[in-house]
Amino acid sequence: LLQNVRIDPNSISYSMWKDIPVPFYMSAYLFEVLNPNEILQGAKPMVNQRGPYVYREYRYKTNITFHDNDTVSFLEYRNLFFQPDMSNGTEEDYIVVPNIMMMGAAVMMENLPDLAKLLLSAALAGLKQKAFMNRTVGEILWGYEDPLIDAINAIVPGMIPFEGKFGIFMQLNSSSSGLFTVHTGMKNISNVHMVDSWNGLKKVNYWRSNECNMINGTSGEMWPPFMSPTSLDFYSPDACRSLTLVYEQSGKFKGVPTYRFVAPKTLFANGTDYPPNEGFCPCMQSGIQNVSTCRFKAPMFISHPHFYNGDQTLVNAVKGLHPSKEQHGLFLDVHPMTGIPMNCSIKLQLNLYIKRVPGIIQTGSIKPVVLPLLWFEESGSIEGSVLTTFYTNLVLIPSLLDYLQYIFLGLSIPLIISAAVLMARTQGILTKKRPHHPTTQSKPPLPSETTPLLHDDTGAPSQDTNES
Repeated sequence: LLQNVRIDPNSISYSMWKDIPVPFYMSAYLFEVLNPNEILQGAKPMVNQRGPYVYREYRYKTNITFHDNDTVSFLEYRNLFFQPDMSNGTEEDYIVVPNIMMMGAAVMMENLPDLAKLLLSAALAGLKQKAFMNRTVGEILWGYEDPLIDAINAIVPGMIPFEGKFGIFMQLNSSSSGLFTVHTGMKNISNVHMVDSWNGLKKVNYWRSNECNMINGTSGEMWPPFMSPTSLDFYSPDACRSLTLVYEQSGKFKGVPTYRFVAPKTLFANGTDYPPNEGFCPCMQSGIQNVSTCRFKAPMFISHPHFYNGDQTLVNAVKGLHPSKEQHGLFLDVHPMTGIPMNCSIKLQLNLYIKRVPGIIQTGSIKPVVLPLLWFEESGSIEGSVLTTFYTNLVLIPSLLDYLQYIFLGLSIPLIISAAVLMARTQGILTKKRPHHPTTQSKPPLPSETTPLLHDDTGAPSQDTNES
């Protein structure tokens, strides 16, 4: 078992680690804004969930480099391909969503001089930019040409660190998640898959405390074997932080024993409700996390879908949200003996903080609100020939060997008892057949001054003595 869970080209799990062979899917659900004009006048937003728009996800590792200190470095890429037969809609569907570039820039410039805001407002008017836009799913996710990017950078140089095109997932497809260096477990199996560094860093610098900046756990694909039913950690570049999931229950996935790990309610709690999260602040309500420090200072927040596990005020601020554990809770089913996930469903929601910004007339009278943009699920499970190989080599055979030792132990006990009985009986027979001899002393007693020199064994005077 230990030989097959190390990161070693000769191990069974190595090919699974290098090129994930199981079907992996990303499903995106977009929130369509139903009342954009009313929102500009101060009304509560009303949204309708659209989707899913499903993509087959292929992950593979490159630049795999083994080091002398029991670590290996790699870049992992993912390619996504739209699956029309699994989707509820097409990438050509039009959806009304917030103008992310415009509304984000407006909030980012709120505290700048009035002149900068007037220049932005004039540029928005010249480009006919509005607070909400009607674009296709493909454009929203994978990018569209937006002259506003160059206009913003002309007013505030470097505010938008890219050019020309913008899409929520534009950097996701055909790009890596950063350079991971992890332990191979060749010398210490308890460290296998544990992150040594990410992009050369032992910790990130996005947050306000050392604890929040720590890179904990693995890269989120596998964990060390012999897991305990407590918690597991992994570093997520998408969330810009380490995440901790907690044990919920034991179960089985297609015959394979598993531990299920889920997100605790404190995962996105604010610093008031959960003091260890204070380093992720400035905070708003519990249930959302401000990721502006790692998203070009844009007013972006992550959360569970539909603000599940969040403060009720977040749900009440937007019409059309219906959080539930069954639909919006994430989970990870892991085989505890090997640390290999059998089934997973990781879900995150992206939100944009919008509000009226004085000096930028395009923001109207929008009341401050954290508005959901979309949520996505990354899911996959081991199946088919991969499951058969895994089950046979890493579950069935070790279990059989485990049972065999008890069978051999069970068989050996009667044999030991039988041998003991046979030895006892043999000893008894030999004892019965052995002739009896009078007990004699090994050395005669030494004579004393009162002891006759000649005497018989009975202690009676001898004949010679009597005659004498």
